[in-house]
Amino acid sequence: MHKQNFLQVFLFVLFFSVGVVSLTCSVLSEDLLRYYRNNQLLKTTEKSLNQLQSLNADYDALLRQLRHDKDFAKRIAPAELGTEPADADSAYPKAKAEQLAAAKKALTENPALKVDEPTVPRWVVRCNALPRRIALFLCGSFLVLISFIWFGPAKQHEPLPPV
Repeated sequence: MHKQNFLQVFLFVLFFSVGVVSLTCSVLSEDLLRYYRNNQLLKTTEKSLNQLQSLNADYDALLRQLRHDKDFAKRIAPAELGTEPADADSAYPKAKAEQLAAAKKALTENPALKVDEPTVPRWVVRCNALPRRIALFLCGSFLVLISFIWFGPAKQHEPLPPV
């Protein structure tokens, strides 16, 4: 008798929990999809924010150096503005347009800067389809009903009174 009760409780818990999980997935699938997309967008935004903060720190360092060193502007002007160098004794390499374009392309193609598509688990996307949501809801409801009807407590039948 004890093994039968244990088996009955185990099957009740199994059917009921699977049914409740199925019902929950069918009802909350849109929210799960929105959660995963928002989570990925948050990560992408944080990555962009960190890169912007790094650029701001670099520009602040250049501005501080520009304020404190008056010759700094003369030294970086040929590289930044494309002017001829003031120092006749220095040799500056002449870059061709193709080389500059290739270098610019290599610098701008930073894989860390690419925006990733939101990565959503495939099961969430599949569960979000309307026919599957309806099927999950019906199957979950059926399992919960089965667990209460078949594996619920057995009723004690009273003997019929004598006539």
